[in-house]
Amino acid sequence: MAWSCNRKVQLSGMFLSLFGWVSSCVTTYAPLWKNLNLDLNELEIWNMGLWQVCIIQEEGAMECKAYDSFLALPLDLRVSRILMCLSNGLGLLGFVLSSVGLDCWKPWEDKPELRKRLVCFGGAIFGMSGIVTLTPVSWVAYNTVLEFWDETIPEIVPRWEFGEAMFLGWFAGFFLVVGGLLLLCSPCKITSTSSWPAQQFAACNYCSSGNAKP
Repeated sequence: MAWSCNRKVQLSGMFLSLFGWVSSCVTTYAPLWKNLNLDLNELEIWNMGLWQVCIIQEEGAMECKAYDSFLALPLDLRVSRILMCLSNGLGLLGFVLSSVGLDCWKPWEDKPELRKRLVCFGGAIFGMSGIVTLTPVSWVAYNTVLEFWDETIPEIVPRWEFGEAMFLGWFAGFFLVVGGLLLLCSPCKITSTSSWPAQQFAACNYCSSGNAKP
């Protein structure tokens, strides 16, 4: 029963972490971090991402243009691009390590300690990936709020607002952190639950040997 429950915890952690990693990859490349509606032309919606700017027209057509230079971007977008790519790489590494150390992985059944370490390392890396994902998304959101309520900017100037990718990035970071914590806790569950049968067996041997007092 302990091994079955532990396997469920591991699979739940892997599912949440994998979902968070895929969502983080979508957040990285989706041009939906910010959106802007022009009062002069309400038929066009501007969307800004880490790699390109897109214009969505009323007919549903989308035109995108990549940034001319990485150095010409604002500081928050430059750092966010680097951190999101780092998060995607950490998520891939965590997935490889955790999947190899799962209980359902048959080739390494005779090496339980190594599998526990791989699961722990993978869970820790997933948690780091979630934190790295939350950092740039929250930073860009903070700067967007500051610019939106900046009183020095005239009211006629359009303001950027949150895009769908930012909300997806928050969910991705949350799922990565929760999935990583579940993977970290799964080996502890084996130790705590598997030690009870051994203690019970030792007590039975002690009683059967006649050393116990009546």
